[in-house]
Amino acid sequence: MALRRANPGWGVFAARIGRMTIMAMTESNKTLSMTNPRKRAQTTAANGALGLMLGASLALCACKPQVASTPQTPPENTSQAALENTPQIPPGNASSPWPIPAAQAKPLATPALAVDCQAKPTPISPFIYGVAFDPQRAGDDTAQHLGATMRRWGGNLSTRFNWKLGNAWNTASDWYFRNVNYTGNPRWHYNDFLKQQRQWNMQTALSIPMLGWVAKDTTSSGFPLQQFPKQQAFDPQHPPFGNGIGPDGKPLPPGPPTLTSVPAPPEMMGEWVKTLRKEDAAKGYGRSVHLYFLDNEPNLWNQTHRDIHPEPLSYDELLEKTIATVNAIRKADPQALIAGPCEWGWTNFFWSAKDIAQGGPRLAPDRRAHDGMPLVPWYLKKLYEHQQKTGERMLDVLDLHHYPQGQGVGIGEGGGVDAPTSALRLRMTRSLWDPSYKEESWVNEKMRLIPLMREWVAENYPGLKLSLGEYNFGAENHPSGGLAQAEALGRFAQEGLDYAFAWYYPKKGSAAAQAFRAFRNYDGKGARFLQHFLPGTAPEEVSIFVSTNEARDKLVLVVLNLSATQPKTLSLTLQNCSPIQQQRQFVTRFDAAGLVQSQAKPGDALSLPPFSLAVVELSLAKEKP
Repeated sequence: MALRRANPGWGVFAARIGRMTIMAMTESNKTLSMTNPRKRAQTTAANGALGLMLGASLALCACKPQVASTPQTPPENTSQAALENTPQIPPGNASSPWPIPAAQAKPLATPALAVDCQAKPTPISPFIYGVAFDPQRAGDDTAQHLGATMRRWGGNLSTRFNWKLGNAWNTASDWYFRNVNYTGNPRWHYNDFLKQQRQWNMQTALSIPMLGWVAKDTTSSGFPLQQFPKQQAFDPQHPPFGNGIGPDGKPLPPGPPTLTSVPAPPEMMGEWVKTLRKEDAAKGYGRSVHLYFLDNEPNLWNQTHRDIHPEPLSYDELLEKTIATVNAIRKADPQALIAGPCEWGWTNFFWSAKDIAQGGPRLAPDRRAHDGMPLVPWYLKKLYEHQQKTGERMLDVLDLHHYPQGQGVGIGEGGGVDAPTSALRLRMTRSLWDPSYKEESWVNEKMRLIPLMREWVAENYPGLKLSLGEYNFGAENHPSGGLAQAEALGRFAQEGLDYAFAWYYPKKGSAAAQAFRAFRNYDGKGARFLQHFLPGTAPEEVSIFVSTNEARDKLVLVVLNLSATQPKTLSLTLQNCSPIQQQRQFVTRFDAAGLVQSQAKPGDALSLPPFSLAVVELSLAKEKP
């Protein structure tokens, strides 16, 4: 489906993309200390003093790449909040640390929540509760605590992972193009990750490199001082390693790929998959890898991995590398589930990196040479045609990445928490699904990303499942971030998404972590959102997500009060349902108390403070046969 972009003009794109920023709104601010991996580095990209340690003191920032330099001062239109820590929150009242405005009016009426038990239920995929694997927190059990069902081995670092060494990555433009062992443990191996997955009964999604080069060791760098003596910045902990930017602020031409890497053709990746399957068979593991992802955000290779791949990706290169890598995987594992193109960013869904580099969307020479089709639909169409011609299955899942681009929304613990930004963060969740919502950012379009993905699949490659391989709405320690995470999980269930992976995972006890537990373990004993989704209705500033079980004798509702100032008292109307036999309610204000069970009798109204979440569990009378 060819869509026209109602963008504000290439001048704006030049300010954001042509100036090599791509908004820095995605993987940036995932900086974590090696000595204390749950502590965010207390620095900014402007001074380059990111405080991550590798072994003794490796600094590291996993950020959406910025070609001009790494690290660098963000451009004027880039949200500084996306590059900083969450601001300090002033103390609130005794019951909640979050400030609540004094002028709160009690609702004059009791609006109703409504659920129809005879509405057609739709299945909820168990894999929408996924998270990313963070090798800097390799021993951290937070993913298990959240109730995550799947972890994705991916991100910028996965593009140059050398499976034969077992623990060698390259930081690329995120941190001075260094070969590293992110875990800081020289004995750590990717098999340790798979072992942990099995112990936690968690499914694995594994990114397979297809760039063509992987790290040759854990010590080399793409722009060493000896070969490149004049650079803008050097790693403060390892001064011989530079950022590949000249004193004039322009990217330096890279040296040979062999400075950091060894060739990694598709056959090498097929050998990895074959090794995994042999290990599964020998030890009776069944299947260690549920889903294979095709690399990570290839349209950014010429920025993130420009020391290896300085030329911008074209339509044809993406297709050729995809077919070659898929064939290698399928030869080793004929039953494999494969997802692609694992691409990030609204612009990159419609144009190639070659388009962006050669005049942008206005000229779009690469897209014009390919029937004028947007990149992702063209990619799907050509893969489907190849499959029909050869009989060789290509993809099983369409995977894209999504990060809201609104000013100050941020990522992870970053992002503004003032009233306007908090409200914007919540509105921007609507870009996932709402056809009436126009994204309030430079995108300035009605994205409705999940329905759009479904349309692209129906028109170009029927039968594919849908995945969001990365997403994050920021402010994970603030109620607005917790509510945004809950909104996302509820909309994934509503829209029938098959896979979703939050970028990394929020700290235990954080607001975003409480949102996960509302769906995955709201009573601390394993109670969770159920297997089928039912539609529900709610008044303004309230969201309701309803689930039921196979027997239709139980309902679990997640209800969100999205108002920062107004408490809500909500009655519940059940239509065509059996009588309520038992009712349990759990409420959180996203403070240290977490989800707290409140006394509730069948039919009681639900009282929600401002910026809060409730889980309502209803046991219904069993229908007579």
